Parts: sequence; structure tokens; C-alpha cells
Amino acid sequence: MRFLLTTLCLISSPLLAQDAVNIRPDLPSVIVQTPQGTVEIARNPDVNATLDGDWARTSRPCPPFCIQPMIPAPGVTPIGELEVLDILKDPDAILVDSRTAKWFDGGTIPGAISIPFSEAADRLNELGCEIDFDGWICEDAKPVALFCNGMWCGQSPTAIRAMIAAGYPAEKIKYYRGGMQDWRILGLSVTQE
Repeated sequence: MRFLLTTLCLISSPLLAQDAVNIRPDLPSVIVQTPQGTVEIARNPDVNATLDGDWARTSRPCPPFCIQPMIPAPGVTPIGELEVLDILKDPDAILVDSRTAKWFDGGTIPGAISIPFSEAADRLNELGCEIDFDGWICEDAKPVALFCNGMWCGQSPTAIRAMIAAGYPAEKIKYYRGGMQDWRILGLSVTQE
């Protein structure tokens, strides 16, 4: 009888009754404003979903696809998915997809802007810096977070180092090392592909 009562209590427990694939137990989704309008970021609700194609590959030749450090340059802060969502909700912060345009067009984190890694040091004006005769003045630099394809992708670390060399303050830069691979592994929303 005691087993039956315990079982009935567990079945009726609201925690076990939920089958939702939330971001956190208290956070089913996040609404962000993008230039294209309002977007809801949520996890894929299909508990049987899997990845395929490039995102399921575990091994790539090094170089160029070598494992990247957690901190690509001194002063830069590494972040995860929850912090990326916080950046997307912050009207003063910018999420930068530093992959090439082809990758960006193939699907990105909703709300991210495209600044390919090879152009990052030349486009600091989009991040709050002003051009001067001697280079960039970055006193009003915005908080930014950069990402690329994943922990084996060197595009964001390259962009970050170029930005810092051009005068962008390292303490204003966050690095989402997991990038699109981790974002997709967690089933989070991606722009139209």
C-alpha cells in the first residue's frame, strides 16, 4: 500500500508531469527583438531529435580545425548559451556571428549580426567605435559576444584578436566558444536556412 501511495504521488507530481523541453526549468523560451522583428528562441520540443550533416561531425583535420582555447585573448570572457540569451535581451549588447556570409546565410542564432572574421577589425564602427586618423577610438565600445561554428572553429578567436589589436577593449568582448555546434546540439532556435 505504501508503494502504491508513493507511486501515485510521483505520477501526480507537477515536476514529472512536465515533458517540456525548456531552456531552464523556469524558462521555456526567450523573446528577442531582431531587425526582422520579434523572434522566440526555444529548444526543439522533439525529444527524439538528432543532428546530422556538418553539425554531427566529431573530427576535422587540424589545422585549420584545431580545438580552440576557452579564452582566445587576455581579458576576454568565455560564455555559454544562457549568457548568449542575456546578451540578446540586452539592448546595448551585440551578438556577432563571425563566420563567413555563406555560413551565416545557412542559419544563425536569431538576433546575431554578421561580421565575418576577416572584416572584424575594419567594421568596429558597427560596435560603437569611431574611426580616427590614427585608427579606432573605442571609448564607447559596446559589449559584444562573438561566436562561430564551434570549439574547433578559429574564426571567432581570429576576429577577437584582430579587434583587440585594432583598439577594441578586451573586457567588452565575450566569446561563445560552443558556437553553432553547441547551439544546435541543444536544439535551440536557428534562423531560416
